[in-house]
Amino acid sequence: MRKSHSSEFKAKVALAALKGDKTIAELASQYEVHGNMISRWLRDAKEGLAGVFAGDERERVKELKAQNDELYTKIGRIEVENDWLRKKLNV
Repeated sequence: MRKSHSSEFKAKVALAALKGDKTIAELASQYEVHGNMISRWLRDAKEGLAGVFAGDERERVKELKAQNDELYTKIGRIEVENDWLRKKLNV
């Protein structure tokens, strides 16, 4: 059975790897995880680091999601109206 690790644990291990004080093999032994997992978490941490400073982008994404939800709601309402009209007009 696979172990699932919390995001806090992954961040802790990735931060230790970023420091560079110990090798991946030493960290794998210390934290009892495979070295490939540490390498993957380190890569993910490096890729996601830019997102920490992208506050404006996160706000833009939130706005777009809200707008998307609003449009899907409007589309649903129009489809219901069209179905009702087709039924009333026997089309």
